[in-house]
Amino acid sequence: MNLRRTMLGGALFCAFALLSTTLFALQVPGPLVDTQWLNNHLDQVVILDVRKDVKSFDKKGRQAAAMNPCGVAPRKGPRKVAGHIPGAVLVPWNKVTTKRRIEGKEIKVLLPDKKTFERLMQKSGVDNDSALVITSKGKRVIHTALAARLYWTLKYFGFDNVALLDGGTAQWIKDKRKVEFGKPRRVGRGDFKATTERTDILASMEDVTKLAKKQTPGQLVDVRSLGEYLGLTAAGEVAPKGKGHVSGARNLPVTLLADPRGLATFYDKGRLRQVATLLKVDTEQPTVFMCTSGVMASLAWFTAHEILGNRDTRVYDGSMHEWSHLGKPVVSMKIE
Repeated sequence: MNLRRTMLGGALFCAFALLSTTLFALQVPGPLVDTQWLNNHLDQVVILDVRKDVKSFDKKGRQAAAMNPCGVAPRKGPRKVAGHIPGAVLVPWNKVTTKRRIEGKEIKVLLPDKKTFERLMQKSGVDNDSALVITSKGKRVIHTALAARLYWTLKYFGFDNVALLDGGTAQWIKDKRKVEFGKPRRVGRGDFKATTERTDILASMEDVTKLAKKQTPGQLVDVRSLGEYLGLTAAGEVAPKGKGHVSGARNLPVTLLADPRGLATFYDKGRLRQVATLLKVDTEQPTVFMCTSGVMASLAWFTAHEILGNRDTRVYDGSMHEWSHLGKPVVSMKIE
């Protein structure tokens, strides 16, 4: 009898412990976390490290020699970001987006379909009740944009318990925290399933056309450089006849949202609003962000939607890549 009671008590304890773990799973404190918070919760989160340069994840970097700005003599440059945060799972950038043919044209860097994204997250060890922190190399704004794009994709497919590491792995290294090297560790397959598709954060070419023609309320914001906006230059993904911007679009270069020198950490809310106001961008108005191919636009969306709290913001996934290759009209040498 005592043995049966002991066994029953043990079973109840295990069931309660499992239920408690489920009910009280760690919740990230907000869209951004710092290295101190992450260090305190390393064993409670899944860290996804998204990179183009996948080799830097496991190899040690060499000290780079940089030229003195005056060209007099070489000076010691910053150490390259190499290695990864303990326990981090590598997510190669080329797995985060996809390409499709639209009206006979191959359009790249698009939102993947639900099943493809589920497989990527499952392979990365993500469960539906995981607490996620996304990091990147963090040295440049483009690194932060890659992380923001993965964040936006997770949000699109209904996953909310996720944050970005401000400054990425570069900030982690600067703060003298432990870094690991070696091949990505194998992780158990997760049970991640997309719970919805939030079309309210995704804009189509038709949505942008209506904004350009002022057939719908809101603003269109192009976050490329001023030179690209004016049509002086363009990234390779933009069709030759597509230099310039969509009619009516404001210009808010994404490099004004996070520090482009040193570590790509976000500016504070006050500074972000001030910069937007100076460039005639209303941080409270319905907004569609676009860029070359929707990556930098994801960073602008993160800033507006997650940091500044404007819930009526969307990303034009195809951006100028799609717009230009499908022969849509552009405006050049004009600031709107």
